[in-house]
Amino acid sequence: MTAAKSNVLRRAGIHPDLASVLFTDAQIKRRVHSLAAEIKAVYGAREFTIVSLINGAVMFTADLMRQIDNPVRLDCIRVSSYGALTKSVGVPQVIASITIDITNRDVLLVDDILDTGKTLTLVAELIRKQKPSSLRSCVLLDKKSRREVPFQADFVGFDIPDKFVVGYGLDFAERYRNLPCIGVLKPAAQAAPK
Repeated sequence: MTAAKSNVLRRAGIHPDLASVLFTDAQIKRRVHSLAAEIKAVYGAREFTIVSLINGAVMFTADLMRQIDNPVRLDCIRVSSYGALTKSVGVPQVIASITIDITNRDVLLVDDILDTGKTLTLVAELIRKQKPSSLRSCVLLDKKSRREVPFQADFVGFDIPDKFVVGYGLDFAERYRNLPCIGVLKPAAQAAPK
C-alpha cells in the first residue's frame, strides 16, 4: 500500500490493515445498549454473575456492564484457541479459570465471538459443574457458518460472515484489539508476526 493511500484510510478512520469495516464504533455502541436491555428484560432486577472470556471480550464486557444497573458480580476465564492463527484449531485450553463461587447463582457467560462453538461449549460445561441456578450466554458476534459443535447463544449482537475480523477486543496475534470498530483483516496482514 502506498503511503498516500494509507494516509487517506487513516483520515477516513479506517486502519490500513483492514479490508473493510463491518461495524463502526457507533453501531457497536447502539447494539451493546440494546443487548443490555434484552438482558435486563430476562433478569429483571435480580443479581447475576458475568463470566467473561478474556482477553477478547474485555471491551465488550466492560461496555455491556456499564449499560446494566443490576447488581452484577464479575469474574473472568482465560481460554486459548487461536494463538497466532486465523482459525480456531484443536481443543481449546483453559489457562485460568474463575475464582468466585457461582453455586446457585444466575450466570451470564460473555464472549466476543462464537464460531466453532468449541470454546463456549467447554466453558459452559465447566460452569455447569459448579451448579449455577441458571446459565445463559451472550456473544457480540456469531459466525454460524463455522459452527462445529451445536451451541446457540441466548443473546447475540451481530451475525457475521466467515471473515477474519479484528477490533473492539478481537485480535490477530494479540494485535488490533484497540481498534474502535470491527473490521475484516486484509489477507496480507494475516501472516504470523515475528
